[in-house]
Amino acid sequence: MIKLYGIPNCDTVKKARRWLDEHGVAYAFHDFKKQGVPEDRLDAWMAARGWEKLVNRQGTTWRKLDPAVQAGVTGPDSAKALMLAQPSVIKRPVVEAGPEVLVGFDEAAYAKLAG
Repeated sequence: MIKLYGIPNCDTVKKARRWLDEHGVAYAFHDFKKQGVPEDRLDAWMAARGWEKLVNRQGTTWRKLDPAVQAGVTGPDSAKALMLAQPSVIKRPVVEAGPEVLVGFDEAAYAKLAG
């Protein structure tokens, strides 16, 4: 089963959930706000996609960070610490489907997962 991680009020997460629902794809939703970010999953996502892909430098949360905090995100350890402390800085949604990890919403990639 597909597992979708994100925040329910995020527009991109809403778009992804709508797409999965419309295509009859079963999934479980993990809410970062209520359930936090599982550290073991974050490690797996970083290994699969790279920390650079997971840190959303375009998002509001990132832009509101102190410039010194932003400048301190220089590698996997500092990025992981920030993502655990501020889950809203993670690019959403993150989708796990077996060994596959997707970050963000891409209709073509979702169609491949739905098979």
